[in-house]
Amino acid sequence: MIDNLQDLESILNESRDVLSRELGKRDKIIEQIDTYTERLNIIQSELDLLSKVAVLLQKTSEFSREQAKKQVESLVTKCLQFIFESDIQFTIEIDELRGKSSAEFYVTNKNENLIIKTKPELSRGGGVVDIVSLALRIAFLQTHKPRIEGPLILDEPAKHVSDDYIYNVADFLRQTSELFNRQIIMVTHNNYLSSIGTNAYRIDIKDNVSTASKITS
Repeated sequence: MIDNLQDLESILNESRDVLSRELGKRDKIIEQIDTYTERLNIIQSELDLLSKVAVLLQKTSEFSREQAKKQVESLVTKCLQFIFESDIQFTIEIDELRGKSSAEFYVTNKNENLIIKTKPELSRGGGVVDIVSLALRIAFLQTHKPRIEGPLILDEPAKHVSDDYIYNVADFLRQTSELFNRQIIMVTHNNYLSSIGTNAYRIDIKDNVSTASKITS
């Protein structure tokens, strides 16, 4: 009887030890769960914040892009209207494809109640695309951050523009230089465009030797 009681007490003590150890393990696991839960909550909070930041950056990017688009459209439109003396409009259409942006340029003209929308290179025999190209260079140069210093260098600008509008081109270039306080260096075969410069030089080639002579007005 005594042996049975001793055995029972021994078993009970061992069971208590096992229970104590298991309770210790349980408490340790609970502590770890609490720690990991706290970390998980912090990570989730950070993910939520990053998601909001990503949306903010996307919206900011879209807003900045839209503002830049409007500035370029306005400058090019004013240039076209000044030179061609019409209500011609320049528009940029931006598409998103596979995470990449692409832009298409168009010019629109109103003919009574009809609106004609074409690519610049298909309008007015190439004259429009010359002016669009010229205006885009000026727009990008002036809107770039930080500011790009130095002259605007042009090679045969408006070479497809008819003589009816070349005087407007010359006036536009003169006003652009004065408005933006930027020197324009231009290579041209058009006598009228060359005559508007503060300094103009004629380049002649003879026996593969180039000579420059100043043109006096």
